[in-house]
Amino acid sequence: MKEILEELESRRGVARLGGGQKRIEAQHARGKLTARERIELLLDRGSFEEFDTFVQHRCIDFGMETQKIPGDGVVTGWGTVNGRKVFVFAKDFTVFGGSLSEEHARKITKIQDMALKTRAPIIGLFDAGGARIQEIPRP
Repeated sequence: MKEILEELESRRGVARLGGGQKRIEAQHARGKLTARERIELLLDRGSFEEFDTFVQHRCIDFGMETQKIPGDGVVTGWGTVNGRKVFVFAKDFTVFGGSLSEEHARKITKIQDMALKTRAPIIGLFDAGGARIQEIPRP
């Protein structure tokens, strides 16, 4: 059982890197935060629970079958803001520029459905051309 839990934690570590350390550094060099960093700033500390961490796209065109990255370009889950439950998704620019795939969209609609069923707010964080998150105070 210990080996299984260690493997799971290892896979989570890979998934948390999104498109990899080099792309994370490129985000930071542009003065931008990663999807997970933006979620951490938004939500109450330690409240985020991620869903569908290991989901990958199913595209087999253009050589995409060789480019599988856990999370598929969007981080989804729930947490709290000032103690109130919210659902959140954040486009991950480090993974395929945050572009939309079928599975990526499914993750977002799943979060929307969960928010609707529980009557909780949903927050979408987009990283698009020209978007900047700057001068954010760090705790």
